Amino acid sequence: MIVRENEAITLIGGAGVAQGDLEAALRLAPLVVAADGGADTALANGLAPRAVIGDFDSISAAARARLADDILHALDDQDSTDFEKCLAHIEAPLIIGLGFTGDRLDHQMAACNALVRHADRRCVLLGAHDLMFLCPPVLDLALEPGCRVSLFPMGAVEGASDGLEWPIGGLNFAPDGRIGTSNRTVGPLNLSVTAPKMLITLPARTLDTVARALGTCTATWSTE
Repeated sequence: MIVRENEAITLIGGAGVAQGDLEAALRLAPLVVAADGGADTALANGLAPRAVIGDFDSISAAARARLADDILHALDDQDSTDFEKCLAHIEAPLIIGLGFTGDRLDHQMAACNALVRHADRRCVLLGAHDLMFLCPPVLDLALEPGCRVSLFPMGAVEGASDGLEWPIGGLNFAPDGRIGTSNRTVGPLNLSVTAPKMLITLPARTLDTVARALGTCTATWSTE
């Protein structure tokens, strides 16, 4: 494990990061780790990353020169993305990731894959308009009525819900079958799912609510 912390971490990737999103993440997770070229974004915003993790194909020479050797962790594995390398080597109660969505669709899809492959990590990906995370076995969210909730299965999964306009109980979800996008709340939301396969997308404004819910959720997915 490269980074092990008892506090939430802001993980900065190489895609574009809006200043407001960065400020929102740092307010909840002031410790910073960068994924490869995300080090340039961190340094440009006056941030000192605890670690930089990746294959180092996008970090600038100027950024590398400004960082101590013990901060830089080059991993040559070409079978995983920089985001996945970070998830595999960071242990923290919550990771808020920025710069992993928006610029390239293939990178965004790879990030979805990584969330599922590392289901034991509590990680929220924050974008300009939405946030996304893997649903734990049971989740309670104090959302207002009318909040958009999209559920996207990354594998076969079932579940139950309370607080959705269109409940999911009794439905079989699969990426090549039924999905659950564009649902909405009628009040506080309770979800339970049968497998670590369901991604949840919510408006970015719900970041505080999601971070609080994930931080207090005791149900976890096993790594075995």
